Amino acid sequence: MSLSAEERNAVVTFRLEKAQRAYEQACGVAQHQYWETMANRLYYAAYNAVSALLIAYGYNAQTHSGVIHLFGLHFVKAGIFPPETGRLYHDLFTMRLTGDYDDTYGLTENDVIPYIKPVGELITQVSELAKQHLK
Repeated sequence: MSLSAEERNAVVTFRLEKAQRAYEQACGVAQHQYWETMANRLYYAAYNAVSALLIAYGYNAQTHSGVIHLFGLHFVKAGIFPPETGRLYHDLFTMRLTGDYDDTYGLTENDVIPYIKPVGELITQVSELAKQHLK
């Protein structure tokens, strides 16, 4: 993705805002016990934040798996984020797939609720790093 500095800044800002909205949506549906929807929104909150980070650094992923791979390669293996953060992001992807596509297993409160705080922390950390890199 060949972006000018201004375009890159706008895309990163938009994705970080989408991440925050998705996180707020996830928290909002918890009271209704919509666990699959909550898993979906938590994943997309993380996805938008991580993809914003990749764009801020000039990396381009074409797929969800590509975002996972590039984040692991450039930010987890490089020691910028601990391995637990990489596992968190991968687990969210798997949980979202289960919630959206698995016909034999429905997500429960115990599956999803433990991810609320870690996803909020991930968004904060990733957002700070992306914004710092754009300065």
